[in-house]
Amino acid sequence: MISYTGLPTEVARSYQAGGTDAYGHAPEQSVSDGVGNPCRHCLGHVPEGQGMLILAHRPFGALQPYAETGPIFLCSDTCEKQHDAGLPEVLKTSPDYLIKGYTSDERIYYGTGEIVVQADLEAAIATRLEDPRVAFVDIRSSRNNCWIARATRED
Repeated sequence: MISYTGLPTEVARSYQAGGTDAYGHAPEQSVSDGVGNPCRHCLGHVPEGQGMLILAHRPFGALQPYAETGPIFLCSDTCEKQHDAGLPEVLKTSPDYLIKGYTSDERIYYGTGEIVVQADLEAAIATRLEDPRVAFVDIRSSRNNCWIARATRED
């Protein structure tokens, strides 16, 4: 079984309360135009006309060469994490995604990076997670390289 997660709630709440991003800046305030504005906490799309935050996020525990930082969207109001099984809404709307496997020390496991069509996404992630050296798979926008979510084995 695979678990898909976005930002931890405490991180999302910090950003929503005006906490600084990976570059030390307060999140920018904006308004969602609907699909295309995936929230990295609830893993749904920020509803059209609703407030959203734009900020730099680094989904890694420490600064190191593989700890990529990039722009993300987040609901400006508090939102709840996804609790449903299976692929979240934000991973069903693009024709393809960039995936990369990482080791437990948050280093890219070479040979696991690939742009995958949406219909093959779950199978491609599952294949990577079968390798015990892969601790998690990060899923990014194939066009903008923005981090969207993380996939892990569910025990």
